[in-house]
Amino acid sequence: MEKTVFIINPIAGNRSQRDLKEKILKLIDHSFPEPYFFETGKQGEATVIVKEKVKEGIRRFVAVGGDGTVNEVARGLVNTEAAVGIIPIGSGNGLARHLGIPLNLPGAIDLLRNARPVTVDYGILNGTPFFCTAGIGFDAMIGQEFSLLGKRGFFSYLRLILARFISYTPQKYIIRINGREIRKVLFLVTFANSSQYGNEASIAPQASINDGFMDVSMLSPFPFYKALDIGIRLLTKTIDSSKYVEIVKCKEVSVERESPGHVHFDGEPMITGRIVDVKIIPGGLNVLV
Repeated sequence: MEKTVFIINPIAGNRSQRDLKEKILKLIDHSFPEPYFFETGKQGEATVIVKEKVKEGIRRFVAVGGDGTVNEVARGLVNTEAAVGIIPIGSGNGLARHLGIPLNLPGAIDLLRNARPVTVDYGILNGTPFFCTAGIGFDAMIGQEFSLLGKRGFFSYLRLILARFISYTPQKYIIRINGREIRKVLFLVTFANSSQYGNEASIAPQASINDGFMDVSMLSPFPFYKALDIGIRLLTKTIDSSKYVEIVKCKEVSVERESPGHVHFDGEPMITGRIVDVKIIPGGLNVLV
């Protein structure tokens, strides 16, 4: 078995995870000879560490955290022979859920013992990679505000959504996709490499992570009394049958919006310009499953 580097986000999820290294050490055995552990302290640090270790010849990495941690680790591994495994301890764990990775520590480690690398696609939005979903509109605004909360977790996320829903003003978009030009006022636009945001909320139920396409999910404004129906459809993987949703498969898409603003990459916020260009890179990442 090759050497394994564990990249730990000690503040992932809804509580401090500062004893994670000790818990992992108790569960691993000879299946993980010479494990290396690194705890991240600031944004972007995981990517730097991973790139350095790839240059040293390490080929097995494990992201211990949520989708944001997976994103940072995977950024350092794209288009290399190295692979990333996931121990999901985040708030949503969208990529782990899509891949069927156990959400508990013993189960995730058991899977990694016999895991083999499989190639998956990833997306690039204005030059920045994402591996689960990226988006603009309401979910990007929520991603920005959620990043500023002192308290993480699903219920904090849900409270924020409910608080901002009524006051949010949908934007006008021009979407150029598969030779079409779509002009619409939209609540959000999600670029889905995998099917869900996390917490089993599937914004693109038919999305595949290894088909060479992304699913662009466009949610039109809907009345308040339909919010519960939209929420149920997200959780039951039936959002694609809603009259408020249009989903288009493509390899690349360009979106023009009213003004520069927030986007999210796997839930992590960033500010970009009016034009948002997204494309899919087939088979560019190796994942241990």
